[in-house]
Amino acid sequence: MAGIDAFDEMFGSSAAYNGGAGPLFGEATAINTAYRWIRDWLDNSPADVMAARRRQAELFFRRIGITFAVYGDPDAAERLIPFDIVPRILARAEWNRLEKGLVQRVNALNAVLGDVYGNREILRAGIVPEDLVLQNPGYCLHMAGRKPPGGIWTHIAGIDLVRTGPDEVFVLEDNARTPSGVSYMLENREVMLKLVPELFEHVKVAPVETYPEMLLETLGSVSPRGDGAPVIVLLTPGRHNSAFYEHSFLADKLGIELVEGSDLFVRDDVVYMRTTQGPERVDVIYRRIDDDFIDPLVFNPASMLGVPGLMAAYAQGNVTLANAVGTGIADDKAIYSYMPEIVKFYTGEEPILKNVPTWRCREPEALGYVLDNLAQLVVKEVDGSGGYGMLIGPHAPAATLAAFAAKLKAMPEKFIAQPTLALSTCPTAVDSGIAPRHVDLRPFVLSGRNGVNIVPGGLTRVAMTQGSLVVNSSQGGGTKDTWVVDDWDA
Repeated sequence: MAGIDAFDEMFGSSAAYNGGAGPLFGEATAINTAYRWIRDWLDNSPADVMAARRRQAELFFRRIGITFAVYGDPDAAERLIPFDIVPRILARAEWNRLEKGLVQRVNALNAVLGDVYGNREILRAGIVPEDLVLQNPGYCLHMAGRKPPGGIWTHIAGIDLVRTGPDEVFVLEDNARTPSGVSYMLENREVMLKLVPELFEHVKVAPVETYPEMLLETLGSVSPRGDGAPVIVLLTPGRHNSAFYEHSFLADKLGIELVEGSDLFVRDDVVYMRTTQGPERVDVIYRRIDDDFIDPLVFNPASMLGVPGLMAAYAQGNVTLANAVGTGIADDKAIYSYMPEIVKFYTGEEPILKNVPTWRCREPEALGYVLDNLAQLVVKEVDGSGGYGMLIGPHAPAATLAAFAAKLKAMPEKFIAQPTLALSTCPTAVDSGIAPRHVDLRPFVLSGRNGVNIVPGGLTRVAMTQGSLVVNSSQGGGTKDTWVVDDWDA
C-alpha cells in the first residue's frame, strides 16, 4: 500500500514502521513489535480492501447514529467524525508514566477547585492572582463556601496531551466541566475489533471496555445517601445538542436513565424523577448541561433545559452533580497557565506532565511580546473550545493577523498565546495511502471516593488535513483507536 514508510513519532518512535524506534521511556520493543504486525497487515491489504474497510467503518458509525452537530451548519445532523483505521500505539511503560502524571494533575485540579471556593489559600499566597479567579466568568459565586459530596469537584476530566519529541509530552488543556468524546473511544475499539480482529490475535491491547463500569462505580461512590444502591441519571439538554449521541450512548452503557430537565422535579429540597410507577428519588446526576442552564431559579431564568430548585437540593447535600457546578473555571486557559505552580502548591511535587509555555496577554510585557511575534504564535481565547476563536499565526494571512492584533489590544485579558508546537504525527490512512497526520490524546480521568481511575488509552484525535494542527471534530478532525500495548507475540 502506498506510503507505508510513514513515520509514527508518537511517544518515542520516530520510525516505527521501519523498526528504527528510539527510546520509549526505556522500552521500545512492544511498540515496534505491534507496528511490525500493522506494517505487515498494511503490506498485505490492497488499496481496494482498505477502501472497503473504511466504507464499512463509516456505515457502522452511521447505522448506530454516531453523528455530531456543528452549530450554524444546516447539514450538521448528517456529519460523521472521520475514523482512521490505523491505530495509534503506546507502550505500557510509557502509559504508566502518563498515568502518574494524570493522577497528579487531576488531584491538583480538585484541590484548587476546593480551595478557591473555600479557604482561598492559593490566592492569599499570591500563587494565582485573586482577580483572575474571582472575576472569572467561570467562577460560580453560588458555590463559594460549599463542598460537594466527597470533596470531589471534577469526577470526569479529559486532559488533552500532545507530544513534541522523544521524551516531551505537554498538557495542551484541561477539560474539567463536561468533557466529551469518550463514546468515540469506546466505539473506535469496537469497530477495530469488528473490522480487523486478526490484529488483536498478535498484539495484546489493554482493554478500554471497562470504562462504563468504572464510571458507574465512580458516580455511585459520591452518592449523598451512601446506601449502596444509588439512583443515577444522565441529564441531557436534548436531542438537538451536538453531543446527544454520546449522552444516549453512555446512559445505555451505564444502565441508567437518560433524562431531560422536564423529567425531574424538586420537592422539599430533594430531586425526583418522574416514572410510570411514580416519583423516584435521584441521588446522582451526571449532567451534560452547562452551569448557566442547570437551574432557572439561580442562573439563566429563561432556561428550559434545567430543573427549578436543583441548586437548593444540591446546597442541602441531597443530590450530587457530576461534575460539580463551578468546575468550568479549571477550563480557563489563563488558569491553565498557572498549573505548574498549582500542582506544586498542593502536592509538594514537580509536575510530571508539563504545560505548554504560555504568555498571558493580560500582562503588558507578555502582550507586547505576542504582538511583536504574532505570526509565529498560536493565540487562543481563554474560555474558547472546539478550535473556535483561535489564531495559528504561521498559517494566517496578513489581514487575519492584523484583525487579531486589534482584538488583542482591545481585550488582552481574553487571550493567551503559545508557541507553535511541532506536534507528533501518526500514520493515517488517506486517499493516497498512508501518510503522517498530527494527533493529540485525550485520556479520561475518573475521580471518586475510591480514588482516581483511568482506562489505559483514551481518544486520539487526528488532523485529517495535511499540515493542519487542528484536531477538533468541529474543524474537520477525525479519530482513531488508541492501543496501550501490554504484551506481544514474537
